[in-house]
Amino acid sequence: MSIPTSNTNPLLRAWYDKETRSIIVQIIAAALILAFFSFIINNAVVNLSNIGKDINFSFLWDDASYDINQHLIEYSSTSSHFRAMIVGLINTLLVAVAGIVLATILGFLLGVMRLSSNWLTQKIAYVYIEYMRNVPVLLHILLLHGLIVSSLPRPKGSYNFGDTFFLNNRGFQMPSPEFQSLFWVVSGFVVGGLAFAWWFSRHAQKVQDTTGKAYPVALINIAAIVLLPLAVYFILGSPIEWDVPALKGFNFKGGMVIRPEFIALWLALSLYTAAFIGEIVRAGIVAIDHGQTEAAQALGISNSRVLKLVVIPQALRVIIPPLTSQYLNLAKNSSLALAIGYMDIVATIGGISLNQTGREMECMLIVMGIYLAISLIISSGMNWYNNRMQLVER
Repeated sequence: MSIPTSNTNPLLRAWYDKETRSIIVQIIAAALILAFFSFIINNAVVNLSNIGKDINFSFLWDDASYDINQHLIEYSSTSSHFRAMIVGLINTLLVAVAGIVLATILGFLLGVMRLSSNWLTQKIAYVYIEYMRNVPVLLHILLLHGLIVSSLPRPKGSYNFGDTFFLNNRGFQMPSPEFQSLFWVVSGFVVGGLAFAWWFSRHAQKVQDTTGKAYPVALINIAAIVLLPLAVYFILGSPIEWDVPALKGFNFKGGMVIRPEFIALWLALSLYTAAFIGEIVRAGIVAIDHGQTEAAQALGISNSRVLKLVVIPQALRVIIPPLTSQYLNLAKNSSLALAIGYMDIVATIGGISLNQTGREMECMLIVMGIYLAISLIISSGMNWYNNRMQLVER
């Protein structure tokens, strides 16, 4: 292709310039995307107007007129649709965060088990991973929920643990705390313990990198975060009163309950996602050159510390990007909660509120916006962590 001369049309010269052409293409692409969204938004507004509807979010302040069986904040049927949305959002975040934590722990264990030299351990992990990955997650949710509801006894025949905890097909009843005025002192010690643990972990790592001396970081951090606040708690006379559940009629009153819907959804999503994470961890460990392990073992380092200090830190650079996708999948798969009656954001504002108000466009925009925000927060956090774990080139 011949390069235009100075006498050529200036528009043609700009097109043949690489940087200018790149900017022009991006402007055209952005204009087409804006035009597309403008068209579909305008089309939606016109069609809604033709049937006597408009885009209006004032319904959020109307009474919801329905109950939610699990709520961590105060809620009743006279609360607004907006409060029902907040309750659903909290329930979604609760199962997503709890699922990510459990799936990560189980996934790393499965990944290490898949590389175990023990034949039985390796095959157990292999069979588990292949089974979980090849069965749809919705079936896991329905199966676990059915097992929990059908196998556990009714409230009158609950499994009793010291007249304090009760397990039945309506959930796991336990005492709920009622905090007294001095509890803020205990909270202060917990926050202080967390701050000390963060500082001490960094300090211990610097000392180990400089001198090779290893401190018992886990034990010291447990003492700072758990044992010291616990001692202060008893010294102050236990500034918490407990509301213990009691069987009254056909159900328990008082205390708090973990619903079987939450347990089934949490376990199903965690166990399902852990199978994928296990394969990601296995691939990340295998990607590390075996010479790294042999060099560490030649220095007399134990196998557990080789895995912790040599293999895993390098494998994380391979593990984190696909791990982010699994976290996103778990958060989005929580929308399947509607199948077992768990009241998440889809079941509340995207389900009952939508049906009661007829505001399908507004409700779906809210649900999509919330899931988009959750996904962007997870992606941003994992990208930040991934950048921290990257090799620093000299």
